[in-house]
Amino acid sequence: MSETYEANRNICKYVHSTSRGHEAIQIATGMLMEPTDFVSPYYRDDSMLLGMGFSPYELMLQLLAKKDDPFSGGRSYYCHPSSNDPAKPKIPHQSSATGMQAIPATGVAQGLQYLEKSGLLQGDQQPISLCSIGDGSMTEGEVSEALQFAVLHRLPIIYLVQDNEWGISVSAREARAMDAYEYAAGFKGLERMRVDGSDFEASLEAMQAAVAYVRVQRKPILVHATVPLLGHHTSGVRKEWYRSIQDLEKHAANDPLPKLYQRLVALGINEKTLDWIAMESQQQVDEAFEQAKNAEEPQLSSIHDFVFAPTPVTVEKGERMPANGAKVVMVDAALHAVEEIMRAYPEAILYGQDVGGRLGGVFREAATLAGKFGDDRVYNTAIQEAYIIGSTVGLSAVGVKPIVEVQFADYFYPGFNQLVSEISKSCYLSGGKYPVQSLIRVPIGAYGGGGPYHSGCIESTLLTIKGIKIVYPSNAADMKGLMKAAFLDPNPVVMLEHKGLYWSKVPGTLEAMCIEPSEDYVIPLGKGRLVLDATGEKVSNGESTCIITYGMGVYWAKAAAVNFPGQITVIDLRTLYPLDEELVFETVRKHGKCLVLTEEQLNNSFVQSLAARIQEQCFKYLDAPVFTMGALDLPAVPLNTALEKVMLPTVEKVVAKLQHIMSY
Repeated sequence: MSETYEANRNICKYVHSTSRGHEAIQIATGMLMEPTDFVSPYYRDDSMLLGMGFSPYELMLQLLAKKDDPFSGGRSYYCHPSSNDPAKPKIPHQSSATGMQAIPATGVAQGLQYLEKSGLLQGDQQPISLCSIGDGSMTEGEVSEALQFAVLHRLPIIYLVQDNEWGISVSAREARAMDAYEYAAGFKGLERMRVDGSDFEASLEAMQAAVAYVRVQRKPILVHATVPLLGHHTSGVRKEWYRSIQDLEKHAANDPLPKLYQRLVALGINEKTLDWIAMESQQQVDEAFEQAKNAEEPQLSSIHDFVFAPTPVTVEKGERMPANGAKVVMVDAALHAVEEIMRAYPEAILYGQDVGGRLGGVFREAATLAGKFGDDRVYNTAIQEAYIIGSTVGLSAVGVKPIVEVQFADYFYPGFNQLVSEISKSCYLSGGKYPVQSLIRVPIGAYGGGGPYHSGCIESTLLTIKGIKIVYPSNAADMKGLMKAAFLDPNPVVMLEHKGLYWSKVPGTLEAMCIEPSEDYVIPLGKGRLVLDATGEKVSNGESTCIITYGMGVYWAKAAAVNFPGQITVIDLRTLYPLDEELVFETVRKHGKCLVLTEEQLNNSFVQSLAARIQEQCFKYLDAPVFTMGALDLPAVPLNTALEKVMLPTVEKVVAKLQHIMSY
């Protein structure tokens, strides 16, 4: 196959890698995987896929980005598989980001362990997770997070490290102080072994032992397989550009194919039989390649398919204000929502930093949950934002429904890579096979001297990512209704929860306390709310303005509106993506004047982007420019409360801005 691709570079125009030199360990591994297992290959694992039962034709459809590519429908590179074929091992979406598969694959093992412990695992098979990874990727920090979690929780996972001594043009000597086997010694409880990955018999024996160990002992193991690199790094990065003749000859001398050939001859297999197999294989490849060349191209209209999986929550249901209901603060509305979810869904779990029974979250947002549901369902993690976020990919793939928390928005960034590379692209690039059901809770916002690392807003950063949904409630009723809808949504949802609204301690935010909605109350994502409406008379006279806002901005807007009786309409977006553009545009057209208000630093922000869309869609209805207001463009929120107030919007600042808008 590799030789065919190389001989047809004008046809195989998309960048690809092949497994030349890695075949022995990969085929041995693929043959041992069961349909109940989960495998995370990396981009050089086409031989492993063949060993698992995929045909050359199926792989070639992805190579040539054809419509019937079974993995991604022509969207992703060669050997970037995703499969839920019941007859083969399960493969969640695999990205190109090296080393990033370690966390999702460990999340799979985390999910398998939970299903096993909770009695939710079907059948008597003991499924395992296999993470295939190159030795060059082992230096990624996120790999250590995965290994640490795996050994701490004794997860059923194999880390197969294929070491060919090269990371594009970087040699092993340049890139590392130790190989993966030596590195693994630092993770207490991680079993490890070495194997010559170019020797098929040795590879098969080693992987049989590794698979048996994990399947029975339910503990992690790392297999370090040394292999030659016979092909190019990729079709676009040629080996002769950076490798010496001596290095190429050294690797060629360890080619697993002639080694296997000679071993079979020594065992008494007739050379004519082996030559016939080679000829037959070539014929199969030629026929498959010709068929793949002529296969149908993707329909251009399919480009928008599978961005999100359909959500079951499309209309508001339940009672928002039940009779005889009691008022609750936002933090308790969230707590009660999660408790009700966990009671109704045994596959739901909650984890993150300090959310376990000892504390129940630094804002007490998870208080009592561990005591009610046990340490297997509610538990602490280490300070591992990448693991907390990325592991939800694997958990979702096995059917667990994770609710996770990043302690402060300012500390979200270590998990950004997993959110972008793995979570957001999974549904789209797997052709809808693996949407990631992931509810990520993030306390956000500034108040009362939280300082530069506990006060930040990150919504504009998050909104640059396509393939995730972002919710931002401003009161207890919305918190509960949106939390339920976010959990039920089969897609990744980041829920931004303003710390200053949790207990309504900030002056002017008492209305964030609401009658607690009924247990079945849900609000569909993407629907804003009319918080305050101007009078018809003021609107007819051209004396009104609308404020489009969310979060703490709702309360600044309402307080400022007191100074303009009957003149202000306030819209609470509630969900930043999907956005209720219909409500926004309809409101702006009605008033002709608009202020888009945020707590974030203003320059290049979400609200400036929204203002541009409003201007484009509502231009002929406008009586004034679309104005925006946010925090000062500073790198961080100062600790001093007086400086904090200067930086952030205030009611007084909003009043002044409204007076300016009204003057048009």
